[in-house]
Amino acid sequence: MNGKKWALALTSILAAALLVAGCGSSTDKKSAGTSSKPIKIGATAGPHADVVHAVADEAKKQGLNVEVVEFSDYITPDKALAEGDLDLNSYQHAPFLANFNKQNGTKLVPISNTILMRMGIYSNKIHDLKNIPDGAVVAIPNDPTNGGRGLVLLEKAGLLKLKEGVGFKATVNDVVENPHNLKFKELEAAQLPRSLDDVDLAVITMNYVMSSGMDVKKQGLFWEKDDEPLAVMVLAAREKDKDKPEYKKIAEIFHSEAVKKFIEEKFKGTIVPAK
Repeated sequence: MNGKKWALALTSILAAALLVAGCGSSTDKKSAGTSSKPIKIGATAGPHADVVHAVADEAKKQGLNVEVVEFSDYITPDKALAEGDLDLNSYQHAPFLANFNKQNGTKLVPISNTILMRMGIYSNKIHDLKNIPDGAVVAIPNDPTNGGRGLVLLEKAGLLKLKEGVGFKATVNDVVENPHNLKFKELEAAQLPRSLDDVDLAVITMNYVMSSGMDVKKQGLFWEKDDEPLAVMVLAAREKDKDKPEYKKIAEIFHSEAVKKFIEEKFKGTIVPAK
């Protein structure tokens, strides 16, 4: 075989080898089962992002490539989802999402519950709501949404009665029965944990319980139920994408034993898995 024939033969062998190598690489990627395009999930920095990172770790084991995108505000994650920069987001309750849709003409929908962030009644002085002294001072948030939410919680705890039908729009002026003669002190939500030494009770949202390092088991007396809409956080998607199999798989992973274990160990009762 002359030199020219040897060169042609060698070229053919190399080409075949490269083709086989290329096929092997493709097969390896498929066998790994990880999707090439990441599923982008938005979450606010802190507990929400921590949970989504745990979901991403578990998703990787199941062949899904999840990218966590963190935000520092509560509006941008929904805007990014609506505009297609995100595939999903996880940081809000359904009423907040519905209000965003109403204000922006968007079609974002909850596809699963994720975690519970319940408002609760806390005290450094009282250990049983049956022992509320007459004239007890109760601190509640001074913003309209959480103030009304706090009054509703006090009603559910049996400490007062509100005007019928007022719901979360309640103010202290809507208290129609006050058997313990409670005195209300309206404070900035972030100040409520620090108020516990100065008041008898305080109604506090879970994010401020967590950031202040409060002990839920020692200081907590009563919480919102698991089905309270403002306590249940949701996984949101664009309406047109809500039935995508990979998104449903992500929703399932939020309820996996691995993620439940992470939440229990990381948050020690402040945040709990939603049903």
